[in-house]
Amino acid sequence: MSNVLLKNIGTLVSGDIEEPLLKADAIWIEDGVIRNVGTLKGMDEKAAQVVVDCAGTTVTPGLIDSHIHPVLGDFTPRQKQLGFLESEVHGGITTAISAGEVHLPGRPKDPAGTKALAVLAAKAFASFRPGGMKVMGGSLILEKGLVEKDFEELAREGVRVVGEIGLGSVKSPEDAAPMVKWAKKNGMVVMMHTGGTSIPGSTTVGLKEVLGADPSIVSHINGGPTACSIEEAEKLISQTTMAIELVHCGNMKTAVEIGSLVVKHKALHRVIIGNDAPSGTGVVPLGVLRVLSLLAGMTPIKPEQAVCMATGNTAKLYNLNRGVIAEGKEADLVVMDAPMGSVGNDALSALAAGDVPAVSTVLVDGKIVVNISRNTPPPVRKPTVIK
Repeated sequence: MSNVLLKNIGTLVSGDIEEPLLKADAIWIEDGVIRNVGTLKGMDEKAAQVVVDCAGTTVTPGLIDSHIHPVLGDFTPRQKQLGFLESEVHGGITTAISAGEVHLPGRPKDPAGTKALAVLAAKAFASFRPGGMKVMGGSLILEKGLVEKDFEELAREGVRVVGEIGLGSVKSPEDAAPMVKWAKKNGMVVMMHTGGTSIPGSTTVGLKEVLGADPSIVSHINGGPTACSIEEAEKLISQTTMAIELVHCGNMKTAVEIGSLVVKHKALHRVIIGNDAPSGTGVVPLGVLRVLSLLAGMTPIKPEQAVCMATGNTAKLYNLNRGVIAEGKEADLVVMDAPMGSVGNDALSALAAGDVPAVSTVLVDGKIVVNISRNTPPPVRKPTVIK
């Protein structure tokens, strides 16, 4: 792979919510990995095979969609659309995490079948990158009859996530709690459907059910509609250490209220951002960007903090070597700017104004996979790629 240099960076968002902004104007990439973050003066521009002149715009880590429902390949039977994952790449998404392949027609609901689906999807997406996106697929849907040895077997086969509890026949905390313990023992991250019945077949889940199951993530705490009252949501934020997920396909009023609560309780480091598409709401390629603009524009959350929620926070939860701009991290990056017509003068001020920023360039493992998004408005300033 070639050496890649990003230069003339105006604003650099780190992905680390403890230090969201970095004082640097250049990034050096070798073999798909970030090797240097600093000033152009300290880098050998002549040794780069690809140079991206960012023209004073903003660079962030590649966004991570913490909540998708794929099946196999880049097709959604839920909305009968092709290429929905590739479209998300044009919204700055470089990694997406399955919350369960629940939309598979004829989905098996016995222990052997649910295990087979998880293993198949995990292995298929490990080798398939739609539009360049990295997909963590194969999230186990909990069905009655699963035993501890099943979780040991699944972990050996590469299954790292338990999809939303409540999607399968395991719905009550009494049934879920032992399986959650087995999953965590084998290194899996566990999601739990929270809120109302967003689509036929889902269930209403509130504070009592979440506390009883003890998942890793309170999935879509802003529901869609929400059965978790704001009082219950505040207890989940203030009295637990679970990750708090906000999604686009949910209740926007509740998302704004939750945004203020996580600031109040100093829980910004626990918030992750997802799309929750495809769903009844549809396919929303810019869903994560829209949540970022909502939080930055309507809550006390700063735009750079919102970006970190959709990058480093999620990467840390899933132990991914990306989502943060630092030496040794995978070079998944997004170059973005204010969209034409925005009152903002850069990507972050555009987010603070409630606008979706313009995605210019997307890199995955240091390789350019998007050069001007087909889905966002055009940028005020366009980077130049020199090869």
